[in-house]
Amino acid sequence: MIGTERRPAPPDRTKALSENRIAALWHLDVVLREKTLWKVLYESAARAEEILCLDVEDLHPGDKRGPTLAKGGATEWIHWQSGAAQLLPRLIAGRSRGPLFLTGRKAPAGTPTLDVCPETGRARLSYRRAEEIFEEPTRLMANPLASPEDIEDLDGWTLHRLRHSALTHDAEGGTSTPMLPARSRHASVRSPGAVRPPRCGRGRQARSRPRPGRPPP
Repeated sequence: MIGTERRPAPPDRTKALSENRIAALWHLDVVLREKTLWKVLYESAARAEEILCLDVEDLHPGDKRGPTLAKGGATEWIHWQSGAAQLLPRLIAGRSRGPLFLTGRKAPAGTPTLDVCPETGRARLSYRRAEEIFEEPTRLMANPLASPEDIEDLDGWTLHRLRHSALTHDAEGGTSTPMLPARSRHASVRSPGAVRPPRCGRGRQARSRPRPGRPPP
């Protein structure tokens, strides 16, 4: 082992972001879809695939909540706050059904019906694409000392950090310990769980609500 160089440890990409960094995130020049998605993720402390699987008809605007399926098929509720509640009506823009978060183009042939908006013909925004869109504009925020020519080779933040940050800020802000597992819908608030790409309606028979699937091998 003499002369062997120690490999650098990978960065902790699940570390909570400071409240100042979260505040800076809201000032990024992004389109309404991204701003709304990020607000809902942070204010609800929900998993990204849960939010991306929401449909317009699932929303309860007056209660600021929407349903998600837990393990075993039980219905649980995702709650958001006033910031997301103000953006959601603008995002929906009069639509009454279909996926809540849509791509910017028509769905390709063969896309499952559950993942296509019947009013616009656009497809449900995928987890992979949502992650890419979030990662790119946050590269400079994640690497403030990097030079402009190096920024393309560096990583930005992951969507999971919004959930992790929300739960951490809840704990720091005095949210009682018994309430944290209820808000995270996870047994351990220290480890909110890995984010898995959503399956929603992809490759499945139609049913009342889509369920997140397993990650790819």
